[in-house]
Amino acid sequence: MQKVENPWRGEGLPEKVLNGAPWPSIDAEAVRDLLGRCPAAKETPLVRVEGFGPELWVKDERERMGLGSFKALGAAYVIAHDAAELDKETPEGALDGRTYVTASAGNHGLSVAAGAHVFGARAVIYLSEQVPETFAERLRAKGADVIRSGVDYEASMVAAGRAAQDNDWILLSDSSWPAYFDVPHRLMEGYLAMAAEVTGRMEPAPTHILLQAGVGGMAGATAAWFRHVWGDAPQIIVVEPERAPALYDSIREGRPLETNGEVSNMGRLDCKVPSLIALKGLARDADAFVTISDAEAAGVLSDLADKGLSSTPSGAAGIAALRALDLPNDARVLCILSEEAEG
Repeated sequence: MQKVENPWRGEGLPEKVLNGAPWPSIDAEAVRDLLGRCPAAKETPLVRVEGFGPELWVKDERERMGLGSFKALGAAYVIAHDAAELDKETPEGALDGRTYVTASAGNHGLSVAAGAHVFGARAVIYLSEQVPETFAERLRAKGADVIRSGVDYEASMVAAGRAAQDNDWILLSDSSWPAYFDVPHRLMEGYLAMAAEVTGRMEPAPTHILLQAGVGGMAGATAAWFRHVWGDAPQIIVVEPERAPALYDSIREGRPLETNGEVSNMGRLDCKVPSLIALKGLARDADAFVTISDAEAAGVLSDLADKGLSSTPSGAAGIAALRALDLPNDARVLCILSEEAEG
């Protein structure tokens, strides 16, 4: 494990390096109002887990809206918002004729596919060569069109962006970059439903919060909410694969950086370029950034499975980092189990 303390904590990075990125939203009420109309939008469990040293509480997102991941709160929320703007009374089918396109390394694509299906739109999902065919089949089962393009996630993102431009489709990415902020800002807002559930249940507040990150959307959104509710007291630590340290390197250098590295077994987190909105928020809200190895990520899975909490290296990365950190025994730790096991 490698660790860097955040020198930008409290104020954030200089605005000149962020290209106009907005702060993450803290409007959880808007999310609750819209998701409350969805019968599948039930609260997920917050559970106490023994055997990991300090007192550990895990937000278990493996059954979120039947999609097996917190990502269900993101893209589907964006699409639901678009449909409600067109027809507040009967949004189902309101998006007939509209096409959403994205690249996905995992569950973001399922959220796009599910949201599009509910509201009558078409979903086109670009996958890199690294994404297993079993996942492509899950997307097709949700009604999405799947296109293979590129050797890695970044290449599939480029292909999805080109397709949006060429076909006048709506690009629904879970990352953000200069001049592309509105959609990912709303997508990150969807994750506030999960964060608000945690703060409504966890009392007293945790002393430490470990948040795994790919481009950083979930970490950035939830960290903003936790600071809003709990203030400066919890130590917020962002966890990335050592093979994809986009946020870690960007914080260390004080500007957004693209990183390079081998493919990680934390495939959902194996993103080499940070979301600017997430980076802006986390530079203000996170106390430290750590990277973990593939072996550290995999090493925690059997113990979690024995406790009925089977997940993936990506989904359990925060808990894996806890095992590698030397936290005091009286710590009260919050982690997010962000997705169900594969297969």
